[in-house]
Amino acid sequence: METTKAKKEKRKKPKKSWQRELLEWVITLGCAVALALLIRAFVFEPFVVKGDSMNDTLANSEVMFTTKFDYLFGEPQRFDVVICRYPNRDENFVKRIVGVPGDTVAVRDGFLYVNGEIQEEPYITYRPRYTMEDYTVQPGEYFVLGDNRASSNDSHLVGPLSREQIVSHVRAVFFPFGSIRGIQ
Repeated sequence: METTKAKKEKRKKPKKSWQRELLEWVITLGCAVALALLIRAFVFEPFVVKGDSMNDTLANSEVMFTTKFDYLFGEPQRFDVVICRYPNRDENFVKRIVGVPGDTVAVRDGFLYVNGEIQEEPYITYRPRYTMEDYTVQPGEYFVLGDNRASSNDSHLVGPLSREQIVSHVRAVFFPFGSIRGIQ
């Protein structure tokens, strides 16, 4: 039978050197940073709304939760609210996809028509004053408009966006906390 002293000595772990302890911390922190970067690149990312082009769906300075994985395995859908990039611009924009490849999009008397049919858009508060003739969205293109059509720099001005310019899908507002809600 082992004595009590022998049992205690067996349970004691050898003391780590400070170099070994530091190395373990560096590896742990490095893995955490790498995981955070991978999640941000491929899973989700927060964005801040800048401007009023998506009023009343999204307000200036709200912080949105967006997902990226939907578009890694699938295509953006009509009426998705998305984060996108415009040609020759560095900043991100938030807009609503109103036309997918093959759709014909038009704006008449402030109302959106897709494939010749007027669209119900309960999120539109102010109708635009412009008219936009029929535009047929080509393969690999998406047509985006802001919900505040009267004050939005979108595809009716900059043209359609390529699939690569669609960054992520807006899912919810999580700040300010009093305004937490899902986005449709």
